Amino acid sequence: MSVRTTKPALIEQGHWLTVRDCRRVLVVVHTVTFAQRLREVFELLETDLRIQLVFTVAPHAFGTGTTEYLRSLGISTVPWKEALRAEFDLALAAGSRGVHRLRAPVLRISHGAGQIKLLTDVSTLARGERRVPGMLSRQHLLHDGELVPSAIVYAHDRDLAELAESCPEALPVAHVLGDPCVDRITAGVPRREAYRGALGIGGRQRLVVVSSTWGPTSTFGRLDSLLPQLLSQLPREGYRVAMLVHPNVFAGHGDRQVRGWLSCCRERGIAVVPPEADWQSVLIAADWVIGDHGSLTAYGTLTGATMLLTAGPRREVSASSPAALLSAVAPVVSPAHPLAEQLEYAARLRRPGQYDQVTASLSSVPGEFHRRMRSVVYRMLGLGEPASPSPAAPPPLPPPLSRWESAPGTADAR
Repeated sequence: MSVRTTKPALIEQGHWLTVRDCRRVLVVVHTVTFAQRLREVFELLETDLRIQLVFTVAPHAFGTGTTEYLRSLGISTVPWKEALRAEFDLALAAGSRGVHRLRAPVLRISHGAGQIKLLTDVSTLARGERRVPGMLSRQHLLHDGELVPSAIVYAHDRDLAELAESCPEALPVAHVLGDPCVDRITAGVPRREAYRGALGIGGRQRLVVVSSTWGPTSTFGRLDSLLPQLLSQLPREGYRVAMLVHPNVFAGHGDRQVRGWLSCCRERGIAVVPPEADWQSVLIAADWVIGDHGSLTAYGTLTGATMLLTAGPRREVSASSPAALLSAVAPVVSPAHPLAEQLEYAARLRRPGQYDQVTASLSSVPGEFHRRMRSVVYRMLGLGEPASPSPAAPPPLPPPLSRWESAPGTADAR
């Protein structure tokens, strides 16, 4: 973006602007994953003529593709260094890196299902300090001993109880607002047949969704043990398979490399859903979800799908997280038996209410995220809320799986 285009959004006088005297909100985006979660917040504000949204991409190891994702939404960005020099009425962020340098009150939101992954960098822990998930840690919430966010958003009351032990300084600014993905998936479940139709799932076909977070202990990190089963043990006439791979995998290894590794899947008609695509409708349409300790697997319990897990790490996962609760009630895929038999066995074995404890752990206030979030944001901006409701909308209809099933090199490949 040219300097001439970006400056008007940041210059205090705003003499290039048509709409004046707006509250200015900076949306700090580190990664595609963070952008997808922040979208649930900034879309609550973008129609208000009293608010000017400004977007910037902050440096991050998994930041590849973030600017392109925002551009696909019609969003232009200002340089990070320029954003640091300007003052804003509020900053929205889903990550912690660099936000202490902003000249604005910071509202920090979570970006996954509960607080699952424990801190990986134990070198930052004081002697005797226990590992906790990042959004509950002093390392992610404080800078030089000072609390950075002016407001912190959590999904569950459980988070506040844990925060009281791990970082009590943050309790006065912590809010339990729920989870937007829980609310959208719940709103979309009644439309399951419409999603299946849009994806091209035939009446007698069944959909298997393979979900992977990032990291060496993820499904993708151990894909070599699962791939033979996916490629050779599911009858193609009865099953469709879609892979939901965490955007950090694409950002870390490179889009072309990941697609190269998965070319054998696409050649066999397995859909590789792009990282920027809406994954919620695909999850709702599933008959089975095979996943790891990532957020998408936990969100799968909200749908009608039967859950199966890949072998996962115990030491990286918080014992009170949705992922840990799911690992206690969902069967684990084994390489020793045909995959189709395992899917059918898991479906027969599933009992009513099997995932209730998991779904209850995802949000203390289901259906309330957008209403509560809007209330907090407008209060921080010193503005009255719009006189209209802000309900969670169901996910949009997805494109057909065939768009993502073709091999690299065809017209749809990026």
